[in-house]
Amino acid sequence: MKALDDDALALLFTEARSHNGWRPEPVSDALLEQVYALARTGPTSANCSPGRFVFVRTPEGKARLAPALSKGNLEKTMNAPVTVIAAWDSAFYDKLPTLFPHADARSWFTGSVEAARETAFRNATLQAAYLLLAARALGLDAGPMSGFDRARIDAAFFTGTPWTTNFLINLGHGDPAKLFGRLPRLDFSQACALA
Repeated sequence: MKALDDDALALLFTEARSHNGWRPEPVSDALLEQVYALARTGPTSANCSPGRFVFVRTPEGKARLAPALSKGNLEKTMNAPVTVIAAWDSAFYDKLPTLFPHADARSWFTGSVEAARETAFRNATLQAAYLLLAARALGLDAGPMSGFDRARIDAAFFTGTPWTTNFLINLGHGDPAKLFGRLPRLDFSQACALA
């Protein structure tokens, strides 16, 4: 496998930023489908794929989301063309006969609620990160965030389902004038160890 060039690395990482302001350019449903199609190819343990995504892009959807947002996240989320509710499915294992057909992987999780929850949360978080990178790779800007009432989002969008909100990602075409200065990151020696 060959490494990405500097332009691709800049698009995904070194020049990419978490956006807080958005230009009024729409994001098509077809592009959102492309984003998911790319993101779903990322690996998860036993191909369990517990990530679930709600692409909130209508005024009605934004109105349902708004009461759950913190004051600091309200305006930028209402102005974003799309807000993704990145969620996880606690009953993900029901799809394993299709996703991992060469073993009885469903039985690995039906006996332990905690093992199922931990697997779902971990792998859905991975999938949400893949989705963010897929969006960037396809020309969108992203702004992941906490700062919301999870229970209110779950009640507004997931009542009667086994889905649970993890975090939110605003998507669209970012307004460079509304970017904050890049904050520092930890050096290798501060965040990593070799064993």
